[in-house]
Amino acid sequence: MQGRILVVDDAEINREILRDMLEDDYIVDTAEDGEEALLRLWEYPEETVAILLDLQMPKMDGFAVIAAMKGYGWLKKIPVLVISSESAVDIENHCFSLGVSDFIHKPFESSIVKNRIRNTVELFVCKKQLEQKVEKQSEKLKEQSQIIEMQAEKLRKAEPFNNLMMQYHCAIMEIETKLKILNEEFSREYKRNPFESIKSRLKTPESIYEKLIRKGHSISVENIEEHLADVAGVRVICSFPDDIYRLAKLLIRQDDIILLKEKDYIRNPKSNGYRSLHLIISIPIFLSHEKKYRKVEVQFRTIAMDFWASLEHKLKYKKNVKDAEEIVEQLKICADSIETLDYQMQEIRNKIDRHNK
Repeated sequence: MQGRILVVDDAEINREILRDMLEDDYIVDTAEDGEEALLRLWEYPEETVAILLDLQMPKMDGFAVIAAMKGYGWLKKIPVLVISSESAVDIENHCFSLGVSDFIHKPFESSIVKNRIRNTVELFVCKKQLEQKVEKQSEKLKEQSQIIEMQAEKLRKAEPFNNLMMQYHCAIMEIETKLKILNEEFSREYKRNPFESIKSRLKTPESIYEKLIRKGHSISVENIEEHLADVAGVRVICSFPDDIYRLAKLLIRQDDIILLKEKDYIRNPKSNGYRSLHLIISIPIFLSHEKKYRKVEVQFRTIAMDFWASLEHKLKYKKNVKDAEEIVEQLKICADSIETLDYQMQEIRNKIDRHNK
């Protein structure tokens, strides 16, 4: 089906010239002033693919037409190409700021007119398709979000789930206790602490539901236990890299802890620069009638590594960040600098320790 072009110009000869140029490719309507143009638009708002608009006209000029189209919401749906004998930069800039798509200057050159219209129409078609795609994706994400919220609410009300989360919380407390004991011992024997702070968290019901679905598993207590290793998380912030490895070794050497998996992102950082030592361990908790093993993910980082990861996390979950690619590159450079700084500071500490012996 041919698209409809509306030519708006108070000079009949201009209207006829443009009609002759375009009628093989489009259905061409004409109007001699702004008022007549708006009447034509009311007749065919969906079929009109472009408007060729003169600025200087009696009764209602081109600027008033643009303002009216903006008010009706048409300017986002129908591209406007200004037809004018003027080539003043300030006028063109003003028109572009109002939402005009392009200019066609008089006298008309057939190939230029056709190419500018075709390019503008194709661009608007692509824009509409993209907007529709984004709208559908937004609706889909909204539906998914509503489903996640409903399922998460069901989990919160389920006694078996709450009992399991209590057990994961107990596992976190067991890890924290072991680390605090090691800290006390180090503080007494070596006159310093192996870590600066401990942070812990339990995955939210929403996050648990999303991850199980992503992994292709149904929602059940059994699947949470079997397929998720990071429901309970402990993050240990150390001063120096060698403290990380010393503390991790002492922790997993304890006879009631089982090391299930280790990922060393310090010696083998991720491509974006992320550094941390990850341990998935199984630790017993002692309940009133039984002993159970629960998985805990323990992450070890230096202060600088943790600061970097916090900043990268904000970028990852922040939408529509300007210059995101440049920021990613800057973060990668910072990650490399942080590694150098961590080991330089460690060497300075070693020199101080040797001097004090």
